[in-house]
Amino acid sequence: MGPGALPIVNESPLQRTVGLVCPHAGYMYSGPVAAHSFKALAEDGAPELVVLVGPNHSGYGAAVAVSQAEAWRTPLGDVKVDLEAAKTIVKVSGIAEFDDVAHMYEHSLEVQLPFLQYLYGSRFSIVPITMMLQDMATCRDLAKGIVAALKGCNGLVIASTDFTHYEPHAVALKKDLAVIEAIEEMNAEKMMFLVRKHNVTMCGYGPVATAILACRDLGAAQCRRLKYATSGDITGDYGEVVGYGSLVFLR
Repeated sequence: MGPGALPIVNESPLQRTVGLVCPHAGYMYSGPVAAHSFKALAEDGAPELVVLVGPNHSGYGAAVAVSQAEAWRTPLGDVKVDLEAAKTIVKVSGIAEFDDVAHMYEHSLEVQLPFLQYLYGSRFSIVPITMMLQDMATCRDLAKGIVAALKGCNGLVIASTDFTHYEPHAVALKKDLAVIEAIEEMNAEKMMFLVRKHNVTMCGYGPVATAILACRDLGAAQCRRLKYATSGDITGDYGEVVGYGSLVFLR
C-alpha cells in the first residue's frame, strides 16, 4: 500500500513538481496512499510555499475561504501561514475571501501538514483554502489567484480529496479510474463532466479542478498517477469502500 521506503529529502528547490493530489481520510485508511505523493515530493526538492486547497465538509464559513491565521499547529509544531501570498490570492481572485470559520471544523487540509512537517520541519509556509463552491467558474477564478501567488516561487499546490464514498469496491474502482484518467490528461472540464455524469461522490472535485488549471498555467506538462487504493484494501471489507488516489503534476 505504501511506497515501501522512507523518503530521502532533496534539499534543493523543487525541480519538476508543480502540484499534488492527496487523500485526507484517517491515516490508517488513506495514509499509505498519501505517502506516495509526499515521497515523490521529497525526492524532487524542498518547497518554500505550499498552497493547500480542500473541500469544505462542514458548511461553515465563506464559499471560498482563505485562512489568515498566523500559523497552524499540529503535534509536530507550528506551520507559518504566508499572509502575503494569501493576500495575493484574495486580491486576484474575485471570489476568495479571508475567513477562518470555514477552517475550524475542517480536516482535509490539516491532515496534510504532518507529512510536510516530517519532511521539511518548519522550513516552509502555507496558504490553506477551503472550497464550499466547487463549480467550474469558481475553480477558474481561484486558480488565477493561486497562479499569481506561486508564479516564480519555489512552491506548489496540493489538492485534497477522497474519491468515491461508500460504494462497492468494483463500482468505486470503475468510477474513480475514469475520473483519474481525466486528471492525468489534465482536463479539468472532462473530470467535472465525469463526476456529474456518473454521480461520483468525490468530495474535492473543485480543489482538483483548481489544481489542474493552476498547474497548467504554472508550466505543468504532465500528470502522473502514483497510487490508487480503497479502504477495502486496508480493512478487507470490499462491500462499501472509499477511494483514495495520489497524483503528481510535473513540469
